Amino acid sequence: MALKVIGAGLGRTATFSMKFAMEHLGLGPCYHMAEVLARARRNIPLWLDVIAGKPDWETIFEGYQSTMDYPACSYWRELAEYYPDAKVVLTTRDPDSWFESVTETIFSERMNAQTHDSPFGALLQGVALNAFQGKKDDRAFMTDWFRRRNQEVIDTLPPERLLVFQPKQGWAPLCEFLGVPVPEGPFPRVNSR
Repeated sequence: MALKVIGAGLGRTATFSMKFAMEHLGLGPCYHMAEVLARARRNIPLWLDVIAGKPDWETIFEGYQSTMDYPACSYWRELAEYYPDAKVVLTTRDPDSWFESVTETIFSERMNAQTHDSPFGALLQGVALNAFQGKKDDRAFMTDWFRRRNQEVIDTLPPERLLVFQPKQGWAPLCEFLGVPVPEGPFPRVNSR
């Protein structure tokens, strides 16, 4: 099964809500960092191979139709090339709000201390933290990096293949882009800070 939807949005841009949205729309299961952690013995070595330049996308995404969040979002370009028919969704938010969220959660000192000398710490370093050049606590650097990184996604992919999306927009733009019916009920909202 090939991926149909690739999430290019970084962690803390409503990627967990998007996981539930993809699954609700019939585009699941959706691969997310939650899957990495749920099957860490299988998945962490596969992602460490990706970091080392030896990706096995078929094995990683076996049985999945979509992906959101880290670690896959760091490889949006490679995945878009490998799965040329997949649509790409770039979830975004205000850069300052994103910085405040990641600083208090996934890039916090507490998280770094807990995972530092572990395989998961090596994964997080390779798929996220290395990109920040040791400046993950520098608001100006991080917000500028966030803007430039998102703009690179926008500038790289053709508009018919990319949706820039904030989940507060609701189901309509996402469903129109994916060519699926708008479901009943509100858009999922989970994992707030």
